[in-house]
Amino acid sequence: MSRHLLSPFRALSRPSLIKSALQPLPWARTFSVSRPTRLMETSGFSEEQLEVREAISKICSNFTDDYWLEHDQQEKYPHELHAALAKDGWIGIALPESLGGAGLGISEATMMLQTISESGAGMAGAQSIHANVYATQPVAKFATEEQLNRMLPKLISGDWRACFGVTEPNTGLETLKLKTTALKDGDLYNVTGQKIWISSAQVATKMILLARTTPIEQVTKPSEGLSLFFIDFDKAQPGLELKKIRKMGGRAVDANEVFFDNYRIPADSLIGREGQGFKIVLHGMNAERCLLAGEALGLGYAALRKASQYAKERVVFGRPIGVNQGIQHPLAQAYMHLEAAKLSTYHAARLYDASDHDSSITQHAIGVACNTAKYLAAEAAFTACERAVLTLGGMGYAAEYHVERYLRECFVPRIAPVSREMIMNYVAEKALGLPRSY
Repeated sequence: MSRHLLSPFRALSRPSLIKSALQPLPWARTFSVSRPTRLMETSGFSEEQLEVREAISKICSNFTDDYWLEHDQQEKYPHELHAALAKDGWIGIALPESLGGAGLGISEATMMLQTISESGAGMAGAQSIHANVYATQPVAKFATEEQLNRMLPKLISGDWRACFGVTEPNTGLETLKLKTTALKDGDLYNVTGQKIWISSAQVATKMILLARTTPIEQVTKPSEGLSLFFIDFDKAQPGLELKKIRKMGGRAVDANEVFFDNYRIPADSLIGREGQGFKIVLHGMNAERCLLAGEALGLGYAALRKASQYAKERVVFGRPIGVNQGIQHPLAQAYMHLEAAKLSTYHAARLYDASDHDSSITQHAIGVACNTAKYLAAEAAFTACERAVLTLGGMGYAAEYHVERYLRECFVPRIAPVSREMIMNYVAEKALGLPRSY
């Protein structure tokens, strides 16, 4: 990523963003706390990535572990974090400068979301802006100039929030068999159907929606017949209903079932060509793999930091438990797994970004790299979180030590948006040339 892309962002972020990040917020602790140790080796990252990491760390330092504990237990949305990030333009980190974004890449966006998660915010903190970063990528690439200017600036500024409407209860991973329909009616579409596991729908005012505009039995190719829309998500309008899902982890950010019943949307909310929505949305899916991998890494490093600190301080039989190899070796192994997954993650993000100007990088290579990164990071995070809980023993089971929250949250990247087993199916087929198994 060339340095000049960061210069307009620096004008926004380096003095003003970092200065604002240093100002204590009302909910931040007023007594002195030591700066947490960062475990991840940062050698080899670009100047832009390291500057993003530094600035985001300063913002996140205003949000303590107790803030995230409270928001998890009370299922309160982290509006303050979203506002702090939007204030200085971070929501638009990977969107065009002409629209108010930073014009940076998925490599920098991955670093941003990893840093949020690693700060102790975990998956919940990262997921509060997750969709606004990756789901806008297809819009930025395929929308008309008029649509771009109408749709994206207020997302970047934080005035609007978006959710991503793809997953359905009866199709799961079979995206090509989505049943929610958007039927043309003059200059409107009528949307009918159901979506599930839609994050931030309770606070969103917009939705990026994938719906069927041609019946599946009438398409010539399975990948056709779906269309992408950027729609008003107005709960006060008829034909739209939400049902919140109670869940295991990440409770600060809502997940929902969404029901459409002839919900009317304007025809000019269509992104790209009708029937080509699946191909369009693929441009966001590989980006999401990278971002989710970064979030998983952050969670794993946060857990490992808690565990290693506890192992230094907890004294049993007259010495710190961290002296024992039975404690050291599992944590050292978890660290090595995280470091290896980190290399895979930022390799995938670099390929994704470079493919815009390097024709030798194929979508096949990007797909394999991004899915591999997501798999490895999710597994490394799970190992780190589990071992953190076990290192703390009984205290690991207590909410006030936070690692139990990390363990509950680390299942998300193992399950969503595609399971470990489906990634292995994909890699077996695409990288090893084995017969398709699904």
